[in-house]
Amino acid sequence: MKKIIIAIDGYSSTGKSTIAKKLAQALNYIYVDTGAMYRAVTYYALHHNCVFEGELISSKLIEALPKINISFKYNDALGFAEVYLNGENIEKDIRTMEVSQYVSPVAALSEVRQKLVQQQQQMGKEKGIVMDGRDIGTVVFPEAELKLFMTASAETRAMRRYKELLERGQQLSYEEVLKNVTTRDYIDSTRKDSPLKKAKDAIEIDNSNLTIEEQLTSILNLAKEKINS
Repeated sequence: MKKIIIAIDGYSSTGKSTIAKKLAQALNYIYVDTGAMYRAVTYYALHHNCVFEGELISSKLIEALPKINISFKYNDALGFAEVYLNGENIEKDIRTMEVSQYVSPVAALSEVRQKLVQQQQQMGKEKGIVMDGRDIGTVVFPEAELKLFMTASAETRAMRRYKELLERGQQLSYEEVLKNVTTRDYIDSTRKDSPLKKAKDAIEIDNSNLTIEEQLTSILNLAKEKINS
């Protein structure tokens, strides 16, 4: 059976990672969360004095890029690969609101994107991969056999994110989360380097009112059609 590349792009908090993980498990494919890679760089920036008085010091982060090593290690208990920064497991540390506030400005830096895109393309050389992010179908793998673009209303996405953060013990308001979601949408969609946009041949899925099971069933059928074609 032939292997394909599945690229899943879309706005923040549309459940891309959740669906990508489940899809990869169903197909026995490798899953790569590119958003986690950008969050890892952001985490590094926050803990190595690349943010001062609420502002990202781009030049300092760019200078530090050679020191940043991002890898993934599969966790049998969780059923997916966790992200490591310079050998340290930071899977949980990168899911905070603080990281969310800075990840879009970090991801907008061309030098950061160039470094991570090269790694991502290397990961997909053998195909049999599900990768999600913002520019997978447009920049990383424009030749991907199956491209999906996930979307939902900002309010729906903010509520999902809000509940997720509360479950992790983070105390903040829904209004704060909604503002973060809309700000990230703007930065991701208007940045000069690889802006978030739907690839011409991508299938758009609005999952505002779809369960995870409904999404998985639909996407799995699309993947099998491409694999068997």
